[in-house]
Amino acid sequence: MTTGTQPLIVDLFLSVDGWARGATSPGYFGYFGPDLEKWIAAELARPQLVILGRRTYEALASLPEEARDESSHRMTELNKVVFSTTLATAAWPNTRICRDDLITEVSRLKGESTVPLRTMGSLSVVRQLCDAGLVDRLRLMTFPLLVGTSGLEAGFADVAPIDLELVDHQILDGRVLLLEYRPTGRDIPRM
Repeated sequence: MTTGTQPLIVDLFLSVDGWARGATSPGYFGYFGPDLEKWIAAELARPQLVILGRRTYEALASLPEEARDESSHRMTELNKVVFSTTLATAAWPNTRICRDDLITEVSRLKGESTVPLRTMGSLSVVRQLCDAGLVDRLRLMTFPLLVGTSGLEAGFADVAPIDLELVDHQILDGRVLLLEYRPTGRDIPRM
């Protein structure tokens, strides 16, 4: 991370076999618990600018009121940038749609923002940001299951190799593993 820029933090929820979702997987792969709930609330309480892709935006913004919790309401309060060439409007408060080039705009935001940038889910956005070298922290929440043949979205399909350094880890609810990595910038050894 260059001095004078805000960090970009990427959070992905994955199964042990690397799927971001499965055909029949419920939210949080069915492993939502009190530690995970506290972690989500604590992370959302931090100042941040949320970067989303269209599909993640639509999923989060369209939650019915009866399904909204404290975290959902906090997401409503946060400033959000949705990268989409197809969305015409954003009804979710504090949200703007960006049709500009993702890499150019996120680079600009990192330099101009007064708060860290964070993305949750949004796999196509995450893959592009990883390939562009813009990710400062990669946090993987690994859920204790193999999605197997019902897997629909591989977390890092087609991402260029990146050397990572483990900087933190936690176990939540005695079963969910949170791994936090920092890209090292080192080349990956070739065989």
